[in-house]
Amino acid sequence: MSTPLYPLKFKTIFKDKIWGGHKIETYLHKNIGDLPNCGETWEISGVKSDVSVVDSGELKGQSLADLLEQYQAELVGEKVYKHFGNKFPLLIKFIDANDDLSVQVHPNDELAKKRHNSFGKTEMWYIIESDPGSTLITGFNQEIDEQKYVEALNSGHIMDILNREEAKAGDVFFLPAGRVHTIGKGLLIAEIQQTSDITYRIYDFDRVDDKGNKRELHTQEALAAIDYKHYDEYKTIYQPQKDETVHVVSCPYFTTNVLDATHGTTKDYSNLDSFVIHVCVEGEYTLKHNDLAYPVKMGDCILLPKTIDKVELETNSGFKILESYIE
Repeated sequence: MSTPLYPLKFKTIFKDKIWGGHKIETYLHKNIGDLPNCGETWEISGVKSDVSVVDSGELKGQSLADLLEQYQAELVGEKVYKHFGNKFPLLIKFIDANDDLSVQVHPNDELAKKRHNSFGKTEMWYIIESDPGSTLITGFNQEIDEQKYVEALNSGHIMDILNREEAKAGDVFFLPAGRVHTIGKGLLIAEIQQTSDITYRIYDFDRVDDKGNKRELHTQEALAAIDYKHYDEYKTIYQPQKDETVHVVSCPYFTTNVLDATHGTTKDYSNLDSFVIHVCVEGEYTLKHNDLAYPVKMGDCILLPKTIDKVELETNSGFKILESYIE
């Protein structure tokens, strides 16, 4: 007989990056061990090379892939399982940019399937913390086409045509596949994305690694992936509210809400045919389900299986979570 599913925490996967820093450790209070720096943590991942492993409870030591195979729709919901099968559809990360990331783009589902037999990569960023004046790049600042883009790239003026935005705590940016982007120095970000690790690197500021080598660029691959359209608004506009679940992003791949709570509340997910993920970006709370209590603090991510309809969130000091699922 299967172990009943319960709220699941997974072991953090730490990623050393050339542009990484120490906010994962100093701000999110995660132990990065002997890594010289930490650019990313993968908190919930079904990516083949880095599959998450349960960190506590009766299912401790089992991988997310094992759970999906065993529990199927009980874990993710009927509709989600029918569509994605034994591939967990979302990847949850924290990103610490101690330097600018490369300018890059991700392919959509169609192109990723054709080239890599993979999902595409649509994502969103929630800014947890930012150094004063920190910026990021998303999209273009003018109408261009492929020819103008190639001219700017080849002449060393790629940065002149990109849209730069100031970014501060609480800001949200939605990045559909095809949007050129980069995270700027000084930003600590929670990222919710499709399960994909396909990135086409366009420009890397001529950086070299500790051996003097430049990182690989994917100039040609990127051309067919880029959305060259100029948009009027790149930042996601939402109205923050206390003690209300505020909708921020909805797309075919995920829906994300923000809950900024000053006191305890009950969440009822019985109308959803999906798992739910909580990403705690501020404060702490206790998640209660079936007379069991699960402490959650800033930097924690919790996967609530489909079989969990209702949870109580109790707090003394308040908390803020990103709440994500698939509609």
